[in-house]
Amino acid sequence: MSSTKVRAPLRKAGLAAGVAMAMMAPAWPAAATERVGSVQKAMEELARTPGVVGAVGGVYIDGQSVGLGSAGSRLLGGKGGAIPAGSRFRIGSQTKQMVATVVLQLVNEGRLGVDDKLADLLPEVVNKDLVTRADEITVRQMLRHTSGIPDWYSEPKPDGSEGDDPSFDVFDFTTHYRPLDLVKWSRDRPRTGEPGEKWSYSNTNYTLLGLIIERLTGHDLATELQRHLFGPLKMTKTYLPLKPPEGIKGPHGHGYYPDTNGRLRDVDRFNASIAGAAGGVVSTAHDVSAYQRAFTQGKLLPPELQRVLTDRLPSGLRAFGSSSNSCGDDLYIMGGSAPGFLAMTFYSEDGRRQFALSVTLSTKDNSRPGQAMGKAMETVFCPST
Repeated sequence: MSSTKVRAPLRKAGLAAGVAMAMMAPAWPAAATERVGSVQKAMEELARTPGVVGAVGGVYIDGQSVGLGSAGSRLLGGKGGAIPAGSRFRIGSQTKQMVATVVLQLVNEGRLGVDDKLADLLPEVVNKDLVTRADEITVRQMLRHTSGIPDWYSEPKPDGSEGDDPSFDVFDFTTHYRPLDLVKWSRDRPRTGEPGEKWSYSNTNYTLLGLIIERLTGHDLATELQRHLFGPLKMTKTYLPLKPPEGIKGPHGHGYYPDTNGRLRDVDRFNASIAGAAGGVVSTAHDVSAYQRAFTQGKLLPPELQRVLTDRLPSGLRAFGSSSNSCGDDLYIMGGSAPGFLAMTFYSEDGRRQFALSVTLSTKDNSRPGQAMGKAMETVFCPST
């Protein structure tokens, strides 16, 4: 889905046996002594931001909950009651890092290599002329957004920059799209560079990587995410919906998006077949924090494979994780958005601290909510500022 665009106070620097070890790691007693601001107060302030319908968030230190919060309402106009603080929400493009982790776990198992070519792994993209230069594009390049494959999500602007509106019908909750249907949408758009040349965010990379996982394993992506990550990490409330109109299970906040007449419409049933590997996972603050903690602390991948995702590119960007200098250089952010929601996870470089939060929206522009989420992080992680 679309990459998270956040202005100051956030500074953008880029965008199986091992799992068992993660579950055995002891909790550090320092969790009780960390100074943390009120999550509830931060959510109440966040919910007052124009364009925000509801907000939920949770802070975890060394795997222990040190604060949950919820504010606003489940539905537009203060209706529907409060959103449960531990409710599920869409995590958007944070899904990509999870998909990347599964791909690299398959590399670790010897099922493929990071320098294998797209044309060899998915010959149909060549046979159907869906991706140009597929015989040159590698798994590593798709993982790191350096493949040059254009994005299917939105029509580019005349200057080649990312468009503002999705290229599909946001209010179509029932049509089932195959991943290759989405890839086809990108075919006639200009490439963003030579293979391996530069970083350029593209959902198409991850739609293709999801297909590669399914081809290699013989299982759908939801099953493989459950087998590799959600099950071992005890992410019991996390899942990947694949078929429309499947939505979010249990009480949760609803997001809204304006139609062509400017009327706000409920987009809670966002089309699951569109989101998929690019941004479809539904999770909770607890579960997404558990994943980010395990990943950051190196519990899911060998170091040389983890570096495929965390090393800086020649441009200085990282494939995953943007730095935040608001209250410490050791803080990073992962984010994701689509019509009706914006989700972020702030985390420390050592993996000890996570703050996962989500807002449901009543606006097309998520810049002000994004800035307010950065302020919420400051309220929680640096309460003295």
